[in-house]
Formats: sequence, C-alpha cells, structure tokens
Amino acid sequence: MPSTGRRDNRASSPVWLRAEPSRVRRKPPLTLERIVDAGVTLLDEHGIEGLTMRCLAQQLDVTATALYWHVKTKDDVLDLAADHIFGDVPIPDVSDDWLEDIRVLARAWRSAMLRHPWAPRLIGRPMLGPNVLARTEFLQSALVRGGCRGLQLAVATRMLANYVIGASLTEATWHQTADPRTRTAARDHIAANADAYPTLNASGHLDDSRWNDDLLFEEGLDGILLAAARAGTPQ
Repeated sequence: MPSTGRRDNRASSPVWLRAEPSRVRRKPPLTLERIVDAGVTLLDEHGIEGLTMRCLAQQLDVTATALYWHVKTKDDVLDLAADHIFGDVPIPDVSDDWLEDIRVLARAWRSAMLRHPWAPRLIGRPMLGPNVLARTEFLQSALVRGGCRGLQLAVATRMLANYVIGASLTEATWHQTADPRTRTAARDHIAANADAYPTLNASGHLDDSRWNDDLLFEEGLDGILLAAARAGTPQ
C-alpha cells in the first residue's frame, strides 16, 4: 500500500515512551472452584440459611443461570463446601502409634469445623467428596492397625466421627448463640439451686474455669480410643 505521508507517532516513538494500549477488563471465568470458594465465604458470614443461589450469583457477579451450568441446587453447593473444608484437615504421616495418628486427625478435624461453624450441621449428609473419603480412609486404616475389624471397625469409626462432629456442633452453637455472661449466668443458676441439681453443682457443669472445651474434648477422645484399643485386642 502506498504511503500516505502521515506517520504513526505511536509506532515510530521509542518503545519505552509508548503508552500501553487500553485493555478490556474481563471477568475471571466462572469455575467450580470459584463457586465453592464464594459459597464457603457466604456460609462463614451468614450461615446455611444465608446461602441462596441468588446471593451466590451476586457474590460472583454473574447471573444465576450461569451458576446452573456448574451446580444444580443449593444442596450441591453445600456438599461441595463441606468437602472443601475437609481439605483444610491435614492427613497425618503414618507413625508407629495408631492412637496418636487418630488424635492428630481428630484435633485438626474439630479445629476446621470450629473455624466454619456451619459445617457440623452438614456432616449427616452423604459424604462422598474426595477430601472426606481420604480422611475417612486414614481413620479406618489407623483403626485397622490397632486391630479393629468388621463390626468393631464400623462401630469405632461411627463413635469417633459422631464424637468429633457432636463436640464441634455443641461448641460452635454455644459460641455463636451465647456470650460468656450467659454461660456464667447458667453456672450461677445451677449453684443457686444446688438442692435441685446437687450432682451438676458438684461436678462443675458449665464451669469453664474448671473444665474447658479443649480438656473435655481430649479426655473424651482418649476414652473412645481406649475402648477402640480394647476392642481390637485379641481376647
């Protein structure tokens, strides 16, 4: 093409002096990972009742229709979110002490659920996600190393899972709904009515200064593991 005699000042100027061309700002692509991350954020902030597909779409700055390409229902999001937080539970290295391996896993599991107080309420759902299954595999393999088989293995798995979930649910619910003054008032009520509740009063029920949640969890876990160890010991 013949020259028009006009120079392109931008092209002929030194590269260091050229202004960068304006770029069209594009949204990041919608992926299942982004949906789950946003779902966990909403659940942490507003709980299960506060998670709706509409709110999730707003959080991601997309239409609800776009979400349905990846997840069909709110239940899908809940299942994915529950499995996602299990990914925060490290799988311990296998040691020579199967009891301690289970303790490490159970402590981390409880901590993860307390960081996400909505999580314990979802554990009764079918848990088939890869993170859940990997940690359940570790738990059962540790119990097998301790001698549990068959029915004993199923019972020990159920006892440990129910214990960790129940403890986390109780603690999470209490911390969400009651401030320390409420717990103190409850303890004072028991003490003021010691004639009606002599055992509760004497045992220090609801007295954090006597037994805190961490101590109670550890002692309860040790009790269940002792039972599992006995069940796995040949008679």
